[in-house]
Amino acid sequence: MDTAGDLPEADEALSVNAYDCAVFDRMLPSGDALDYVAGRRRRGWSTPVLFLTGRSGTNERVAGLAWADDYLAKPFDTAELVARVRSLCRRSSPAGAPAAVRHAGLRIDPERYEARRDDRPLALSAKEFVVLRHLALAGGRPVPREELIAAAWDEQVPPNSNVLDVLIAQLRRKLGPPPLLHTVRGVGYLLRDRDSAS
Repeated sequence: MDTAGDLPEADEALSVNAYDCAVFDRMLPSGDALDYVAGRRRRGWSTPVLFLTGRSGTNERVAGLAWADDYLAKPFDTAELVARVRSLCRRSSPAGAPAAVRHAGLRIDPERYEARRDDRPLALSAKEFVVLRHLALAGGRPVPREELIAAAWDEQVPPNSNVLDVLIAQLRRKLGPPPLLHTVRGVGYLLRDRDSAS
């Protein structure tokens, strides 16, 4: 485990090391870690991220989860932090090197933690990667919201949360046109390209 005292130091460490996950305090003397993580995500960085912060309002959590994979408000119990970090690390290091998934112009490689649409690389967060892979594995069948939430968030999301809606909107933007990720009202979501549409 490595530690960094500010964002420039963290940037240097992340530039030369591959980590299973990263934990950031939101507010640092060198700036807001949310802006830093968002910038790295836009450049294709997909390492799972957890934010620690005293900013625990709903809007703050939604903004944080748009770029990070977990969000833990202060004060927190150390045991919970450790459990969440272990969960993120498990997602970033799938056991057994599973085969790449191909569906509707997508290629999703869990071993390399890469996703592509029509050979165009997609810069996804860990949760976006998990949800997209889950949808691709369904082979065009609708996947219930509850199943996607359970796959990406475990039991950390309250029933009335809109974190999945935020993630789906981000995924649609990153997938680009033509539309690939569709809503099935009252059920959930599915992946379907134009060639497979009825």
